[in-house]
Amino acid sequence: MKHVFVWLTMLILAGHAVQSVAQQISKEELIFLTPDWKGERFPDGRPKVPDAILKRMKLVTQEEAWAVLKGEKYRYQYAGGWQTINPDSVLVGRAVTATFMPGRPDVHRVTDEKGHTKDGRVKSQNAWPIDLLVKGDVYVVDQFDMHEDGPTIGDNLGNSIYAKTGNGIVYEGAVRDIAGLKEIGGFTSYFRSYHPSHHNPEGDLNTTLVGINRPTRIGKVMVMPGDIVLGRDGGVCFIPPHLAEKVVKTSEIIRLRDMFGHQRLREQKYTPGQIDTRWSDEIEKDFSQWLNSHINELPVPKEQIQEFLKNRTW
Repeated sequence: MKHVFVWLTMLILAGHAVQSVAQQISKEELIFLTPDWKGERFPDGRPKVPDAILKRMKLVTQEEAWAVLKGEKYRYQYAGGWQTINPDSVLVGRAVTATFMPGRPDVHRVTDEKGHTKDGRVKSQNAWPIDLLVKGDVYVVDQFDMHEDGPTIGDNLGNSIYAKTGNGIVYEGAVRDIAGLKEIGGFTSYFRSYHPSHHNPEGDLNTTLVGINRPTRIGKVMVMPGDIVLGRDGGVCFIPPHLAEKVVKTSEIIRLRDMFGHQRLREQKYTPGQIDTRWSDEIEKDFSQWLNSHINELPVPKEQIQEFLKNRTW
Protein backbone atom coordinates (compact mmCIF):
# COMPACT_ATOMS: atom_id res chain seq x y z
CA MET A 1 0.00 0.00 0.00
CA LYS A 2 2.87 2.34 0.87
CA HIS A 3 4.43 1.77 -2.56
CA VAL A 4 1.11 2.43 -4.26
CA PHE A 5 0.79 5.72 -2.35
CA VAL A 6 4.29 6.80 -3.36
CA TRP A 7 3.58 5.86 -6.98
CA LEU A 8 0.34 7.84 -7.02
CA THR A 9 2.06 10.82 -5.40
CA MET A 10 4.75 10.79 -8.08
CA LEU A 11 2.11 10.72 -10.80
CA ILE A 12 0.31 13.68 -9.27
CA LEU A 13 3.53 15.67 -8.93
CA ALA A 14 4.48 14.82 -12.50
CA GLY A 15 1.08 16.04 -13.64
CA HIS A 16 1.59 19.33 -11.81
CA ALA A 17 5.06 19.71 -13.33
CA VAL A 18 3.70 19.29 -16.86
CA GLN A 19 0.85 21.67 -16.06
CA SER A 20 3.16 24.37 -14.74
CA VAL A 21 5.38 24.45 -17.83
CA ALA A 22 2.84 23.94 -20.62
CA GLN A 23 2.69 27.71 -21.24
CA GLN A 24 4.49 29.33 -18.32
CA ILE A 25 8.16 28.74 -17.70
CA SER A 26 9.10 27.00 -14.45
CA LYS A 27 10.75 29.01 -11.70
CA GLU A 28 13.85 26.81 -11.86
CA GLU A 29 14.29 27.26 -15.60
CA LEU A 30 13.77 31.01 -15.41
CA ILE A 31 16.42 31.32 -12.69
CA PHE A 32 18.72 29.14 -14.80
CA LEU A 33 18.28 31.43 -17.82
CA THR A 34 18.92 34.64 -15.83
CA PRO A 35 22.08 33.66 -13.94
CA ASP A 36 23.65 37.13 -13.75
CA TRP A 37 20.75 38.62 -11.78
CA LYS A 38 21.60 38.41 -8.07
CA GLY A 39 18.81 40.56 -6.68
CA GLU A 40 15.20 40.08 -5.63
CA ARG A 41 12.85 37.94 -7.70
CA PHE A 42 9.10 37.53 -7.98
CA PRO A 43 7.69 34.25 -6.60
CA ASP A 44 7.78 32.74 -10.11
CA GLY A 45 11.50 33.51 -10.45
CA ARG A 46 11.21 36.61 -12.64
CA PRO A 47 13.94 39.18 -11.82
CA LYS A 48 12.58 42.17 -9.91
CA VAL A 49 14.67 45.24 -10.63
CA PRO A 50 13.93 47.79 -7.86
CA ASP A 51 11.31 50.47 -8.42
CA ALA A 52 13.94 53.16 -7.72
CA ILE A 53 15.95 52.00 -10.74
CA LEU A 54 12.81 52.03 -12.91
CA LYS A 55 12.10 55.61 -11.84
CA ARG A 56 15.62 56.74 -12.74
CA MET A 57 15.48 54.80 -16.02
CA LYS A 58 12.83 57.20 -17.36
CA LEU A 59 15.53 59.80 -18.07
CA VAL A 60 17.85 57.41 -19.92
CA THR A 61 18.14 57.91 -23.69
CA GLN A 62 18.26 55.11 -26.23
CA GLU A 63 21.80 56.12 -27.17
CA GLU A 64 23.01 55.84 -23.58
CA ALA A 65 21.38 52.46 -23.03
CA TRP A 66 22.57 51.10 -26.37
CA ALA A 67 26.17 52.16 -25.72
CA VAL A 68 26.31 50.40 -22.35
CA LEU A 69 24.74 47.22 -23.72
CA LYS A 70 27.04 47.14 -26.73
CA GLY A 71 30.02 47.56 -24.41
CA GLU A 72 28.80 44.53 -22.46
CA LYS A 73 28.55 42.49 -25.73
CA TYR A 74 24.74 42.62 -25.85
CA ARG A 75 24.40 43.53 -29.52
CA TYR A 76 20.74 42.75 -30.20
CA GLN A 77 18.69 44.64 -27.62
CA TYR A 78 17.04 47.41 -29.66
CA ALA A 79 13.95 47.22 -31.88
CA GLY A 80 12.65 50.08 -34.03
CA GLY A 81 10.07 50.79 -36.71
CA TRP A 82 7.01 50.97 -34.44
CA GLN A 83 3.64 52.62 -34.48
CA THR A 84 2.96 54.20 -31.10
CA ILE A 85 0.37 55.41 -28.63
CA ASN A 86 1.52 58.42 -26.58
CA PRO A 87 4.74 58.78 -28.61
CA ASP A 88 5.99 61.71 -26.50
CA SER A 89 5.91 59.68 -23.28
CA VAL A 90 8.46 57.20 -21.95
CA LEU A 91 7.62 53.54 -21.33
CA VAL A 92 9.64 51.84 -18.57
CA GLY A 93 8.88 48.58 -16.79
CA ARG A 94 9.67 44.91 -16.22
CA ALA A 95 8.84 42.60 -19.11
CA VAL A 96 6.16 39.94 -18.86
CA THR A 97 6.36 37.97 -22.09
CA ALA A 98 3.88 36.02 -24.19
CA THR A 99 4.45 34.13 -27.42
CA PHE A 100 1.78 33.23 -29.96
CA MET A 101 2.24 31.09 -33.05
CA PRO A 102 0.06 30.46 -36.09
CA GLY A 103 -3.01 28.50 -35.03
CA ARG A 104 -2.74 24.72 -34.94
CA PRO A 105 -5.93 22.85 -33.94
CA ASP A 106 -4.41 19.95 -31.98
CA VAL A 107 -2.08 22.14 -29.92
CA HIS A 108 -4.74 24.77 -29.43
CA ARG A 109 -7.32 22.21 -28.27
CA VAL A 110 -5.18 20.58 -25.58
CA THR A 111 -3.86 23.95 -24.45
CA ASP A 112 -7.42 25.22 -24.09
CA GLU A 113 -8.53 22.08 -22.26
CA LYS A 114 -5.68 22.29 -19.80
CA GLY A 115 -6.23 25.98 -19.20
CA HIS A 116 -9.96 25.65 -18.68
CA THR A 117 -10.04 22.46 -16.62
CA LYS A 118 -6.75 22.04 -14.77
CA ASP A 119 -5.89 25.70 -14.29
CA GLY A 120 -9.48 26.82 -13.83
CA ARG A 121 -9.15 29.52 -16.48
CA VAL A 122 -12.43 30.44 -18.13
CA LYS A 123 -11.08 33.26 -20.29
CA SER A 124 -9.64 32.93 -23.78
CA GLN A 125 -5.93 32.27 -24.18
CA ASN A 126 -5.06 35.87 -25.02
CA ALA A 127 -6.17 36.91 -21.51
CA TRP A 128 -4.12 34.32 -19.59
CA PRO A 129 -0.81 36.23 -19.50
CA ILE A 130 -2.60 39.39 -18.42
CA ASP A 131 -3.67 37.65 -15.19
CA LEU A 132 0.01 37.64 -14.15
CA LEU A 133 0.63 41.36 -14.58
CA VAL A 134 1.44 43.62 -11.62
CA LYS A 135 2.34 47.28 -11.18
CA GLY A 136 5.47 48.27 -13.06
CA ASP A 137 5.20 45.50 -15.66
CA VAL A 138 5.15 45.90 -19.43
CA TYR A 139 3.30 43.27 -21.47
CA VAL A 140 5.65 42.16 -24.26
CA VAL A 141 4.05 39.98 -26.94
CA ASP A 142 5.34 38.17 -30.01
CA GLN A 143 2.25 37.92 -32.21
CA PHE A 144 4.47 37.02 -35.23
CA ASP A 145 3.47 40.29 -36.95
CA MET A 146 -0.04 38.95 -37.58
CA HIS A 147 -2.20 41.61 -39.23
CA GLU A 148 -5.69 40.83 -40.56
CA ASP A 149 -7.60 38.62 -38.09
CA GLY A 150 -4.57 38.89 -35.83
CA PRO A 151 -5.21 41.40 -33.03
CA THR A 152 -5.43 39.86 -29.56
CA ILE A 153 -5.48 43.25 -27.82
CA GLY A 154 -8.21 45.86 -28.05
CA ASP A 155 -9.55 48.48 -25.66
CA ASN A 156 -11.00 45.95 -23.18
CA LEU A 157 -7.72 44.14 -22.58
CA GLY A 158 -5.90 47.45 -22.91
CA ASN A 159 -7.86 48.86 -19.96
CA SER A 160 -7.15 45.71 -17.95
CA ILE A 161 -3.43 45.86 -18.74
CA TYR A 162 -3.23 49.51 -17.75
CA ALA A 163 -5.19 48.97 -14.54
CA LYS A 164 -2.82 46.19 -13.48
CA THR A 165 0.49 47.73 -14.56
CA GLY A 166 0.11 51.48 -15.01
CA ASN A 167 1.95 50.85 -18.29
CA GLY A 168 1.36 49.91 -21.91
CA ILE A 169 2.57 47.19 -24.24
CA VAL A 170 5.20 46.18 -26.77
CA TYR A 171 3.35 44.14 -29.37
CA GLU A 172 4.86 42.41 -32.40
CA GLY A 173 1.62 42.44 -34.35
CA ALA A 174 -1.60 44.37 -34.95
CA VAL A 175 -3.88 45.89 -32.31
CA ARG A 176 -7.58 46.77 -32.68
CA ASP A 177 -9.86 49.42 -31.10
CA ILE A 178 -7.14 51.99 -31.65
CA ALA A 179 -9.44 54.91 -30.77
CA GLY A 180 -10.32 53.29 -27.43
CA LEU A 181 -6.69 52.48 -26.66
CA LYS A 182 -5.74 56.11 -27.24
CA GLU A 183 -8.32 57.17 -24.66
CA ILE A 184 -6.46 55.29 -21.91
CA GLY A 185 -4.27 57.98 -20.40
CA GLY A 186 -0.71 56.80 -19.91
CA PHE A 187 -1.09 53.70 -22.10
CA THR A 188 2.24 54.32 -23.83
CA SER A 189 2.55 51.48 -26.33
CA TYR A 190 4.50 50.16 -29.29
CA PHE A 191 2.88 47.96 -31.94
CA ARG A 192 3.47 47.03 -35.59
CA SER A 193 0.10 47.80 -37.18
CA TYR A 194 -3.62 48.39 -36.69
CA HIS A 195 -6.52 46.32 -37.99
CA PRO A 196 -10.19 46.37 -36.92
CA SER A 197 -10.50 42.56 -37.02
CA HIS A 198 -10.03 40.11 -34.14
CA HIS A 199 -7.89 37.01 -33.76
CA ASN A 200 -9.46 33.58 -34.15
CA PRO A 201 -12.73 34.62 -35.83
CA GLU A 202 -15.51 32.04 -35.77
CA GLY A 203 -14.37 28.90 -37.55
CA ASP A 204 -10.92 30.24 -38.43
CA LEU A 205 -8.21 29.44 -35.87
CA ASN A 206 -5.14 31.56 -36.58
CA THR A 207 -3.32 32.09 -33.27
CA THR A 208 -2.30 29.76 -30.45
CA LEU A 209 -0.61 30.75 -27.20
CA VAL A 210 2.58 28.70 -26.76
CA GLY A 211 4.51 30.53 -24.06
CA ILE A 212 4.07 32.75 -21.00
CA ASN A 213 7.14 34.32 -19.40
CA ARG A 214 9.45 32.36 -21.63
CA PRO A 215 12.19 33.85 -23.84
CA THR A 216 10.49 35.52 -26.80
CA ARG A 217 11.53 37.45 -29.89
CA ILE A 218 10.71 41.08 -30.61
CA GLY A 219 12.27 42.30 -33.85
CA LYS A 220 15.82 40.95 -33.63
CA VAL A 221 15.85 40.93 -29.84
CA MET A 222 15.62 37.94 -27.52
CA VAL A 223 13.50 39.29 -24.66
CA MET A 224 13.62 37.62 -21.27
CA PRO A 225 10.98 37.93 -18.54
CA GLY A 226 12.20 40.62 -16.15
CA ASP A 227 14.14 42.56 -18.79
CA ILE A 228 13.68 46.30 -18.38
CA VAL A 229 11.72 47.80 -21.24
CA LEU A 230 12.79 51.30 -22.28
CA GLY A 231 10.47 52.71 -24.93
CA ARG A 232 10.98 56.25 -26.14
CA ASP A 233 11.60 58.31 -29.27
CA GLY A 234 10.07 55.65 -31.52
CA GLY A 235 12.21 52.74 -30.37
CA VAL A 236 12.35 50.10 -27.66
CA CYS A 237 15.42 48.80 -25.83
CA PHE A 238 15.31 45.65 -23.69
CA ILE A 239 17.86 45.87 -20.88
CA PRO A 240 18.96 42.70 -19.07
CA PRO A 241 18.12 43.15 -15.37
CA HIS A 242 21.70 42.78 -14.17
CA LEU A 243 22.72 45.74 -16.37
CA ALA A 244 19.84 48.07 -15.48
CA GLU A 245 21.67 49.86 -12.66
CA LYS A 246 24.80 50.31 -14.79
CA VAL A 247 22.72 51.79 -17.60
CA VAL A 248 21.11 54.25 -15.18
CA LYS A 249 24.35 55.29 -13.50
CA THR A 250 26.16 55.73 -16.81
CA SER A 251 23.30 57.84 -18.12
CA GLU A 252 23.36 60.04 -15.03
CA ILE A 253 27.08 60.68 -15.32
CA ILE A 254 26.72 61.54 -19.01
CA ARG A 255 23.83 63.86 -18.17
CA LEU A 256 25.87 65.67 -15.53
CA ARG A 257 28.93 65.94 -17.74
CA ASP A 258 26.81 67.36 -20.56
CA MET A 259 25.26 69.94 -18.23
CA PHE A 260 28.69 70.99 -16.97
CA GLY A 261 30.23 71.04 -20.44
CA HIS A 262 27.41 73.08 -21.96
CA GLN A 263 27.57 75.60 -19.13
CA ARG A 264 31.33 76.03 -19.44
CA LEU A 265 31.00 76.44 -23.23
CA ARG A 266 28.41 79.17 -22.76
CA GLU A 267 30.76 80.85 -20.30
CA GLN A 268 33.56 80.41 -22.88
CA LYS A 269 35.81 78.96 -20.20
CA TYR A 270 36.73 76.03 -22.46
CA THR A 271 36.74 75.51 -26.20
CA PRO A 272 34.55 72.93 -28.00
CA GLY A 273 37.74 71.01 -28.77
CA GLN A 274 38.54 70.71 -25.06
CA ILE A 275 35.03 69.52 -24.16
CA ASP A 276 34.60 67.15 -27.11
CA THR A 277 37.76 65.19 -26.37
CA ARG A 278 39.05 63.39 -23.29
CA TRP A 279 39.01 65.94 -20.50
CA SER A 280 42.24 67.16 -18.96
CA ASP A 281 42.87 66.79 -15.23
CA GLU A 282 42.12 70.51 -14.91
CA ILE A 283 38.64 70.10 -16.42
CA GLU A 284 37.97 66.96 -14.37
CA LYS A 285 38.83 68.85 -11.16
CA ASP A 286 36.57 71.70 -12.25
CA PHE A 287 33.80 69.18 -12.90
CA SER A 288 34.14 67.70 -9.39
CA GLN A 289 34.00 71.14 -7.82
CA TRP A 290 30.96 72.00 -9.96
CA LEU A 291 29.18 68.83 -8.78
CA ASN A 292 29.85 69.69 -5.14
CA SER A 293 28.60 73.24 -5.47
CA HIS A 294 25.42 72.26 -7.37
CA ILE A 295 24.66 68.92 -5.68
CA ASN A 296 21.21 70.01 -4.45
CA GLU A 297 20.13 71.43 -7.82
CA LEU A 298 21.02 68.65 -10.25
CA PRO A 299 18.56 66.16 -11.85
CA VAL A 300 20.36 63.17 -10.32
CA PRO A 301 19.82 61.82 -6.77
CA LYS A 302 22.15 63.51 -4.31
CA GLU A 303 23.36 60.19 -2.93
CA GLN A 304 24.39 59.07 -6.43
CA ILE A 305 26.47 62.20 -6.93
CA GLN A 306 28.08 61.67 -3.53
CA GLU A 307 28.89 58.07 -4.45
CA PHE A 308 30.44 59.24 -7.72
CA LEU A 309 32.56 61.89 -6.01
CA LYS A 310 33.72 59.42 -3.38
CA ASN A 311 35.38 57.31 -6.07
CA ARG A 312 37.14 60.19 -7.83
CA THR A 313 40.81 60.98 -7.21
CA TRP A 314 40.65 64.75 -7.71
